[in-house]
Amino acid sequence: MDNWTNNDKYIEKHLIKEPTALKRSTDFIRTTNLPQMEVSPAQGKFLYMLAKMKNAKRILEIGTFYGYSTMWLAKAVPKGGIIISLELTERFVIKAQENITDAGLANKVKLLNGDAKDLLNKLIADKTEPFDMIFIDAHKPSYPEYLKLCMKLSKPGTLICGDNIILDGELANEANTNPKAAGVRQFIEGLEALEHVESTALQTVGIKGYDGLTLSLVGEV
Repeated sequence: MDNWTNNDKYIEKHLIKEPTALKRSTDFIRTTNLPQMEVSPAQGKFLYMLAKMKNAKRILEIGTFYGYSTMWLAKAVPKGGIIISLELTERFVIKAQENITDAGLANKVKLLNGDAKDLLNKLIADKTEPFDMIFIDAHKPSYPEYLKLCMKLSKPGTLICGDNIILDGELANEANTNPKAAGVRQFIEGLEALEHVESTALQTVGIKGYDGLTLSLVGEV
């Protein structure tokens, strides 16, 4: 574990160059009693790179927390683009908006407060334009339902990332019936069942422990 953390810090020092406004947001989290649910700087930069390579003009994020990953993604969105981020907890939305404004990214971000499933259904009902990239990092037992709804907000070429899928190594332990583990397994099995979606998953280690994410590319139906 010490090696994971030390290596992450080395990578951050030499490759990440975390913007000041983003660092202020993580410093604030560490001074509170809240769980540190944000992605690491290296993971944030990874999401930024994916969005940049994808040239994603429209990004959907499920799970804002204090807006750390939101800001990384917004930095990658070109002028005229938008990231719509969904968050259940109102106080997180308020603080995330402060952080996003502090970073000078408010013109690229729209925060929606409410249950993600309800908000996703509203986006679908409103015939929202499909997204180029979708990042799922919220209530793990709801991942299977998020996937079904996100497919209705996707198009050929949409990149979908699902975070926190290794669960400290418990993903393949089917004896673990914890709702989080069960939800993530159903999410992955749901991806498997989508014949027009290509998927893989990567395991990660670092400051955030032992975890991982899925990467999926939507194809023609």
